[in-house]
Amino acid sequence: MTNKRIRRDSFLSVADLTAAIEDFLAAWNTSPKPFIWTATVDSILAKLAKCRQTLEQIQPGCTVPKTRKRKSS
Repeated sequence: MTNKRIRRDSFLSVADLTAAIEDFLAAWNTSPKPFIWTATVDSILAKLAKCRQTLEQIQPGCTVPKTRKRKSS
């Protein structure tokens, strides 16, 4: 059972898919590998700044926080 099977195989029923996922998880959990975060906060913030800059070039003002209108009494 591999990750590719879950993504690429076709299943005739939800029960078949569920069984395949459970088989995959059982196999994965026999020797799990921990997730190690490799990105730094600075690199993430730099990417966000670049994304905002690109969005502003496409649609100026789209990344400006929107204010809520107050209901009049």
